[in-house]
Amino acid sequence: MAQSLVVLKFDTPEGAEQGLAIAVNLQKQHLLEIQDAALVTWPKGKKKPKTRHGADACSGAWYGAFWGMLFGWIFFVPFLGAAFGAAVGALSAHFADYGIGNDFLEKVRSKVTEGSSALFLLLGQVTTDRVVEAFKAAPKFEIVASNLSNQQEEKLKAAFAH
Repeated sequence: MAQSLVVLKFDTPEGAEQGLAIAVNLQKQHLLEIQDAALVTWPKGKKKPKTRHGADACSGAWYGAFWGMLFGWIFFVPFLGAAFGAAVGALSAHFADYGIGNDFLEKVRSKVTEGSSALFLLLGQVTTDRVVEAFKAAPKFEIVASNLSNQQEEKLKAAFAH
C-alpha cells in the first residue's frame, strides 16, 4: 500500500495540535488513514523546537525511531557541524528510500522556525476532497513538503488554496 508523508506548517506553536485533532476526527470518519503522526512545536523565545510522537492518534508506534531520526536530521544536525559527514551520507540514503531527499529536509528546515509548528502525517488512504474541506477549519497553514509526486502535491496545494 502506498504511503504519503505530508508536512503541514502552521503559523502558531499551537496550530499543529489543532491540525492533528482535525486529522484524528477524519480518521474516525474513515476519510483519512493516519499510519503515524508527529508534531513539532517551536514556541517564541526557545532555541530549538519540541517534538512529540502522536502515538495516541495511530497504531504506528514503531515509527518513533523514524521520527526521532528525521527530526534530529532536520532540526539538530545543522548545529553539529561537518564532523558528521559520513553519517550524513548514510542517513541521506536511508531517507531517500522514503522519497525524502535533501530538498524535502531543507524546505522543512527553512519553514518550520521559531513561533511556528508543524504536523508530520504518514498517511495511507485519503478521501482528498472531504479532507481538504475539513482542513479549511484549521488555523492558517501551508503544505511545506511531501513525498507525493509533483502532480499529486500541486493538486493538493491547489485544493487548499481555494
